[in-house]
Amino acid sequence: MTQSPAPVTAANATLSIRGFRAGDLAALLAMNAGAVPAVNDLSAEELTDQIAEARACIVAVKDEMPVGFLLCYDETADYDSRNFKWLQENVARFFYTDRICVAPELRGHRIGEALYQGLFDRFAAEGQPFVCEVNTRPANPGSVRFHQRLGFREIGTADYGDKAVVYLQR
Repeated sequence: MTQSPAPVTAANATLSIRGFRAGDLAALLAMNAGAVPAVNDLSAEELTDQIAEARACIVAVKDEMPVGFLLCYDETADYDSRNFKWLQENVARFFYTDRICVAPELRGHRIGEALYQGLFDRFAAEGQPFVCEVNTRPANPGSVRFHQRLGFREIGTADYGDKAVVYLQR
Protein backbone atom coordinates (compact mmCIF):
# COMPACT_ATOMS: atom_id res chain seq x y z
CA MET A 1 0.00 0.00 0.00
CA THR A 2 2.97 2.37 0.17
CA GLN A 3 2.88 5.13 -2.40
CA SER A 4 5.55 7.66 -3.27
CA PRO A 5 4.87 11.02 -1.67
CA ALA A 6 3.23 13.53 -3.96
CA PRO A 7 3.30 17.20 -3.00
CA VAL A 8 -0.13 18.84 -2.98
CA THR A 9 -0.87 22.44 -2.08
CA ALA A 10 -3.73 22.91 0.37
CA ALA A 11 -4.48 26.25 2.01
CA ASN A 12 -0.94 27.56 1.48
CA ALA A 13 0.58 24.48 3.12
CA THR A 14 2.42 21.77 1.24
CA LEU A 15 1.10 18.31 1.96
CA SER A 16 2.43 14.92 1.01
CA ILE A 17 -0.05 12.23 0.08
CA ARG A 18 1.24 8.72 0.74
CA GLY A 19 0.23 5.27 1.85
CA PHE A 20 -0.33 4.28 5.47
CA ARG A 21 2.64 3.51 7.72
CA ALA A 22 2.42 1.67 11.04
CA GLY A 23 3.54 4.79 12.93
CA ASP A 24 0.46 6.64 11.65
CA LEU A 25 -2.03 4.57 13.66
CA ALA A 26 -2.36 6.79 16.76
CA ALA A 27 -2.91 9.94 14.69
CA LEU A 28 -5.48 8.19 12.47
CA LEU A 29 -7.36 6.92 15.54
CA ALA A 30 -7.52 10.44 16.96
CA MET A 31 -8.78 11.88 13.65
CA ASN A 32 -11.36 9.11 13.38
CA ALA A 33 -12.59 9.78 16.94
CA GLY A 34 -12.84 13.48 16.11
CA ALA A 35 -15.09 12.70 13.13
CA VAL A 36 -17.73 10.70 15.06
CA PRO A 37 -20.75 10.58 14.35
CA ALA A 38 -19.96 11.21 10.65
CA VAL A 39 -17.97 7.94 10.92
CA ASN A 40 -18.22 5.17 13.48
CA ASP A 41 -15.75 5.02 16.35
CA LEU A 42 -13.02 2.37 16.02
CA SER A 43 -10.56 0.74 18.38
CA ALA A 44 -6.90 0.44 17.37
CA GLU A 45 -7.46 -3.24 16.57
CA GLU A 46 -10.54 -2.50 14.43
CA LEU A 47 -8.76 0.23 12.46
CA THR A 48 -5.70 -1.98 11.97
CA ASP A 49 -7.93 -4.79 10.66
CA GLN A 50 -9.75 -2.40 8.31
CA ILE A 51 -6.50 -1.02 6.93
CA ALA A 52 -5.27 -4.59 6.31
CA GLU A 53 -8.44 -5.41 4.33
CA ALA A 54 -8.51 -2.10 2.44
CA ARG A 55 -7.37 -1.63 -1.13
CA ALA A 56 -5.73 1.62 0.00
CA CYS A 57 -5.27 3.76 3.07
CA ILE A 58 -4.09 7.13 1.83
CA VAL A 59 -2.60 9.58 4.34
CA ALA A 60 -2.11 13.35 4.08
CA VAL A 61 1.05 14.46 5.88
CA LYS A 62 2.11 17.99 6.88
CA ASP A 63 5.36 18.66 8.74
CA GLU A 64 5.93 14.90 9.10
CA MET A 65 2.57 14.47 10.89
CA PRO A 66 -0.56 12.76 9.50
CA VAL A 67 -3.33 15.35 9.16
CA GLY A 68 -5.91 13.32 7.22
CA PHE A 69 -6.65 9.88 5.84
CA LEU A 70 -8.94 8.08 3.42
CA LEU A 71 -9.75 4.37 3.67
CA CYS A 72 -10.80 2.70 0.40
CA TYR A 73 -12.04 -0.81 -0.45
CA ASP A 74 -12.86 -2.40 -3.77
CA GLU A 75 -15.89 -4.61 -4.36
CA THR A 76 -13.99 -7.81 -3.51
CA ALA A 77 -13.31 -6.86 0.12
CA ASP A 78 -14.52 -9.01 2.99
CA TYR A 79 -16.03 -6.09 4.87
CA ASP A 80 -19.03 -6.46 7.18
CA SER A 81 -20.82 -3.17 6.64
CA ARG A 82 -24.45 -2.70 5.61
CA ASN A 83 -23.42 0.24 3.41
CA PHE A 84 -20.72 -1.80 1.70
CA LYS A 85 -23.18 -4.68 1.19
CA TRP A 86 -25.69 -2.28 -0.42
CA LEU A 87 -22.99 -1.13 -2.84
CA GLN A 88 -21.99 -4.73 -3.65
CA GLU A 89 -25.63 -5.46 -4.52
CA ASN A 90 -26.12 -2.34 -6.64
CA VAL A 91 -22.78 -1.51 -8.32
CA ALA A 92 -20.78 -4.12 -10.25
CA ARG A 93 -17.23 -2.83 -9.69
CA PHE A 94 -16.10 0.10 -7.57
CA PHE A 95 -13.67 1.82 -5.24
CA TYR A 96 -15.49 2.55 -1.98
CA THR A 97 -14.45 5.32 0.37
CA ASP A 98 -15.41 3.96 3.76
CA ARG A 99 -14.14 7.00 5.62
CA ILE A 100 -12.27 10.21 5.09
CA CYS A 101 -11.09 12.08 8.18
CA VAL A 102 -9.16 15.31 8.61
CA ALA A 103 -7.63 16.73 11.77
CA PRO A 104 -10.32 19.04 13.24
CA GLU A 105 -8.05 22.09 13.34
CA LEU A 106 -7.31 21.73 9.60
CA ARG A 107 -10.82 21.16 8.27
CA GLY A 108 -11.71 23.55 5.48
CA HIS A 109 -8.13 23.62 4.16
CA ARG A 110 -8.78 21.32 1.14
CA ILE A 111 -7.02 18.33 2.71
CA GLY A 112 -10.02 16.11 1.97
CA GLU A 113 -9.89 17.21 -1.65
CA ALA A 114 -6.16 16.41 -1.77
CA LEU A 115 -6.83 12.94 -0.33
CA TYR A 116 -9.51 12.24 -2.92
CA GLN A 117 -7.23 13.51 -5.71
CA GLY A 118 -4.59 11.06 -4.50
CA LEU A 119 -7.18 8.27 -4.66
CA PHE A 120 -8.41 9.30 -8.13
CA ASP A 121 -4.85 9.50 -9.44
CA ARG A 122 -3.89 6.15 -7.94
CA PHE A 123 -6.78 4.22 -9.53
CA ALA A 124 -7.54 6.30 -12.66
CA ALA A 125 -6.23 3.65 -15.05
CA GLU A 126 -8.62 1.01 -13.65
CA GLY A 127 -11.72 2.80 -14.95
CA GLN A 128 -13.98 1.88 -12.03
CA PRO A 129 -16.36 4.30 -10.38
CA PHE A 130 -15.66 5.79 -6.96
CA VAL A 131 -18.49 5.39 -4.46
CA CYS A 132 -19.27 6.39 -0.89
CA GLU A 133 -22.17 7.05 1.42
CA VAL A 134 -22.95 10.11 3.51
CA ASN A 135 -25.21 10.20 6.55
CA THR A 136 -28.50 11.99 6.10
CA ARG A 137 -29.54 11.01 9.66
CA PRO A 138 -27.68 12.29 11.53
CA ALA A 139 -27.44 14.89 8.79
CA ASN A 140 -24.06 15.72 7.27
CA PRO A 141 -24.88 18.39 4.64
CA GLY A 142 -21.28 19.63 4.50
CA SER A 143 -20.09 16.20 3.37
CA VAL A 144 -22.85 16.01 0.74
CA ARG A 145 -21.78 19.41 -0.67
CA PHE A 146 -18.10 18.42 -0.54
CA HIS A 147 -18.70 15.21 -2.51
CA GLN A 148 -20.93 17.00 -5.03
CA ARG A 149 -18.12 19.53 -5.66
CA LEU A 150 -15.86 16.57 -6.47
CA GLY A 151 -18.35 15.24 -9.04
CA PHE A 152 -20.21 12.65 -6.97
CA ARG A 153 -23.90 12.13 -7.74
CA GLU A 154 -26.66 10.29 -5.88
CA ILE A 155 -27.25 6.64 -6.86
CA GLY A 156 -29.52 5.57 -4.01
CA THR A 157 -30.60 5.96 -0.41
CA ALA A 158 -31.22 3.69 2.55
CA ASP A 159 -32.96 4.14 5.89
CA TYR A 160 -31.78 1.73 8.55
CA GLY A 161 -33.89 3.17 11.37
CA ASP A 162 -30.99 4.29 13.52
CA LYS A 163 -29.25 5.92 10.55
CA ALA A 164 -30.09 6.98 7.01
CA VAL A 165 -27.61 7.48 4.17
CA VAL A 166 -27.34 8.67 0.59
CA TYR A 167 -25.09 6.66 -1.75
CA LEU A 168 -22.93 8.67 -4.13
CA GLN A 169 -20.88 7.78 -7.20
CA ARG A 170 -18.30 9.56 -9.34
